[in-house]
Amino acid sequence: MQGRNFIEELKYQLRAGTMTNRLIIVNVCVFLAILLLKKSLLLFNIDPLISDEWIHQLLDLNSYIPAFIRAPWGLITSIFTHEQFGHLLFNMLFLYFSGRFFEQYFSRKKLWLTYIFGGIAGGILELLANNLFPALQGTNVVILGASGSIMAIFTALAFYQPNLQVSLFGVFPIRIYFLALFFLFKDLINIGTDDQIAHFAHLGGAIFGLLSIQNLHSSKNILTRLEGFFSRIFAFFKPKKKVKPTKTRFKTDEEFNHEKHLKQVKMDQILDKISKSGYDSLTKAEKEFLFNQSKNG
Repeated sequence: MQGRNFIEELKYQLRAGTMTNRLIIVNVCVFLAILLLKKSLLLFNIDPLISDEWIHQLLDLNSYIPAFIRAPWGLITSIFTHEQFGHLLFNMLFLYFSGRFFEQYFSRKKLWLTYIFGGIAGGILELLANNLFPALQGTNVVILGASGSIMAIFTALAFYQPNLQVSLFGVFPIRIYFLALFFLFKDLINIGTDDQIAHFAHLGGAIFGLLSIQNLHSSKNILTRLEGFFSRIFAFFKPKKKVKPTKTRFKTDEEFNHEKHLKQVKMDQILDKISKSGYDSLTKAEKEFLFNQSKNG
């Protein structure tokens, strides 16, 4: 059997692959599209600084409130946007690792919900922190990358299966719970430092991840509620199937008389059986037939 080529494999993964693979493909495609756009603008002698600023305004999440109001969709587009290859590579490896395990314990629908809303929660917390805390006001932080979304997935997995062992660097076995605590403490310690990392976005994602496993098998669970909400939305916009009216076919006199004769023959056989062996000797099907015939007169 001939294997799929690259394009066919890409289509297959988007159509039937794991949700982890789909999310990785979307992130990579967005990165390549941005890269292609930048190079195209460069060939037309457009200043790279201008093109970068335009792309950032379009796709990133800006903590400056007027900029956010102009592009609120940045809450979603920013979680699929990476500017540096190293940033993309690290996030996608982390997503592959955590997403693969996540799908073993939860559904693919829960994975994309955790990714999307974990990223949104991270963006909102970063937005609030940079506008509420005096030390951070006026910094106009630009948020981009899937880190908040991945922290939501990883934290949900780690606190749902704390004893799950993973191999650190492929060598050292360690419980995933300790890795999650390490990342959380790392973000807490580095809050307020000028390291160009949106630590509040990571923490916001982690908080959503923790909330997502509360009341897990209850209708109160946040992911269950989101699933129900989107199911109703999709059902509303899903085109209704038109039911074709069925034409009633009337029996001919010959067909009617033939069926009547067969029923009468069967009725005579059942009555004969009752007279010889009693009513209890009838099978369940014979009793039902007798009941239906008496009911129909």
